[in-house]
Amino acid sequence: MALLSVAQALARVLDGVAPVPAEPVAIAQAHGRVLAADLASLRTQPPDALSAMDGYAVRAEDVAKAPARLRVIGEVAAGHPFEGAVGRGDAVRIFTGGVLPSGADTVVIQERTERDDTSLTVTAPSGIGRHVRARGLDFGEGDVLLTAGRRLRDRDVALAAAMNHPHVSVRRTPRVALLATGDELVAPGTAPAPGQIVYSNGFALAALARAEGAEVIDLGIVPDRVDDTIAAIDAAAREHADVLVTTGGASVGDYDLVQQSLAARGMALSFWKVAVRPGRPMMHGVLGGMRVLGLPGNPVSAYVCGFLFLVPLIRRLLGRPQVEAPQESAVLGRALPANDERADYLRATLAHGPQGPVATPFDIQDSSMLALLAKADCLLIREPFAPAAAAGTPCTIVKLDR
Repeated sequence: MALLSVAQALARVLDGVAPVPAEPVAIAQAHGRVLAADLASLRTQPPDALSAMDGYAVRAEDVAKAPARLRVIGEVAAGHPFEGAVGRGDAVRIFTGGVLPSGADTVVIQERTERDDTSLTVTAPSGIGRHVRARGLDFGEGDVLLTAGRRLRDRDVALAAAMNHPHVSVRRTPRVALLATGDELVAPGTAPAPGQIVYSNGFALAALARAEGAEVIDLGIVPDRVDDTIAAIDAAAREHADVLVTTGGASVGDYDLVQQSLAARGMALSFWKVAVRPGRPMMHGVLGGMRVLGLPGNPVSAYVCGFLFLVPLIRRLLGRPQVEAPQESAVLGRALPANDERADYLRATLAHGPQGPVATPFDIQDSSMLALLAKADCLLIREPFAPAAAAGTPCTIVKLDR
């Protein structure tokens, strides 16, 4: 099977993927969820003209010149409107959030008044609408303020509540099953025997998936045996996983049994090689209603492929409009040699320079080196057959912290 470009591979991963069904949730549980439908306001905010300050509600024509002598005929507090009307020469004591009485069209702040029982002297002139929040200043009934595909932030939840929505329709949480294969893998906290390594891939991939709003099903580590691998695949199906992510064993070596095990369960293979570094031996297929991503075993390769393919897949399942990490411009912090036929995603740091962001890739780009991955701020993209580039040359990056 020929090597696919990253764009071609991603197109296949996303092909035919429809958003998961919608479900209602209480507004108190909506943070971080993705809206399944546009959200229109059920009310106008504010519903009436309100005072923005403590002071006196008056007619602007009565205070166009100062000093002005008025009589106080009542009081307005938030939630307690004045039932009368403000006429010529009248004033109503009003507090922040109080409904502007009928007849009044401005508020004189209390610092510009002198009061003696029911008599009020306004010491500075005021114009129409001063210190008044007009009806509908924030939004109106029927206004669509939050759109489908938006992942609700803390302030979005506040807005939806102010729009008078006790519940919102959101996408069901996608379920991502993680399966690691390899006789050499042991859990963190274990004393590795000769030839064994401490398993780390799943923790990063689980964090990536959860950060995008997915539920993670941990299938653990299985040895390099077909029957154990098939049993874990069956477990993912029983858990109704939307996505099965495997790490390790995705190639075609004697001990790379994942593809063989998936084929035994009827997976339709889409591809298993991508023209990308790190991450060339990556696999994708469909098994029943489950999308399968077979990621390489090297930890940096697994992470980069998860970033490039798993994150967009989860976003597509959630119906989000932007699935890929945005590409940004920077300049090279050091010279780079010409590239070969694979796209390079180099781990790099970012700094501020006189021309803008400066991306400096690490000298060593080995796909086993997690310490450098943890230090990286971005992935610096080198297209296939890119020519040698000097320091200061424009380049393209994607930031790792989203």
